[in-house]
Amino acid sequence: MTDASGTTYPRITMTTASSAEPPAETEPAAAASDLPDAAPEARPIGVFDSGVGGLTVARSIIDQLPNESILYVGDTAHGPYGPLPIAEVRANALGVMDELVDSGVKLLTIACNSASAAVLRDARERYTAKYGIPVIEVIQPAVRRAVAATRSGKVGVIGTSATIGSRAYDDTFAAAPDLEITSAACPEFVSYVEAGITTGPGLLAVAEEYLAPLKAAGVDTVVLGCTHYPLLTGVISYVMGADVTLVSSAEETAKDVYRALATHNLQRISEAPPEHHFVATGDAGQFEALARRFLGPEVLSVRHVDHVAAQYPTGSLARITPEMIAAAQSARNRPRISNFVGGGFAGARRGGGSAQ
Repeated sequence: MTDASGTTYPRITMTTASSAEPPAETEPAAAASDLPDAAPEARPIGVFDSGVGGLTVARSIIDQLPNESILYVGDTAHGPYGPLPIAEVRANALGVMDELVDSGVKLLTIACNSASAAVLRDARERYTAKYGIPVIEVIQPAVRRAVAATRSGKVGVIGTSATIGSRAYDDTFAAAPDLEITSAACPEFVSYVEAGITTGPGLLAVAEEYLAPLKAAGVDTVVLGCTHYPLLTGVISYVMGADVTLVSSAEETAKDVYRALATHNLQRISEAPPEHHFVATGDAGQFEALARRFLGPEVLSVRHVDHVAAQYPTGSLARITPEMIAAAQSARNRPRISNFVGGGFAGARRGGGSAQ
């Protein structure tokens, strides 16, 4: 695809996971299974979100780093994360990242504000300190941009209930003096985006209700504290007014990804076209339709796999611990644990520990 500026983007092959049986005929797996044995810089960037919102981050990474391969996971079987207890968000997010690390990624991007608030410190101890894999998140880049953008020092933050309740943005803004922060949870925004609804009177009414405290506070900058929210910039900008700056973390996060790759000498230098694979843990058809709409027409084909490691098998990392699973399950009456493998957590991972 070529955009208005003349930039040519590589073709994207979407890979999604679903409960359906895999097709009888599949593409040869040789290239994929060779990936973990390749040089570190040749491996993909791992990006994950609880749904399609993280595609805004993936889009910015592809735009700014067109030579890099992306392995994206939308944990739609367990998302959205926003309404979930922090313990469950943590268990789901670490489960996804364990799979991505097992899959041989060279860098992890947490393209989800709820997950960033819940697991960033754990993730950097678990993957960076132990395995040397950089972890990039979306909160700090957005805060940096908002601090630079505000003229009055009055900044609004909107996000999921989990993100706002964690006070992760308040804590991050604390390093910048003389700012007045007004936060508001907008839980239904994610549901609208996941349903493919980005306009209409119902959404407008919800937006006016959610954004009323920010308008009353006179903020001149609003941080879109969920990666789904950039897909609603039309209605948010309409309600807040043209003079209010909307800050999306997607572009700033992609800049942090660039810095991390350059710092750790992990930039892909191959002349071969990059390969982008997108995996959904829930409904593959719905994910594909939304991805085609939100990411762009580069999404041309879909191939089903049972789990990420089936395509990029290394099995270097054990599954999340039984204690984490118990904490998540006790938080709700039904289990909602990140689960790529059809058989649940029973069974040892090759080269890693047992999930029992």
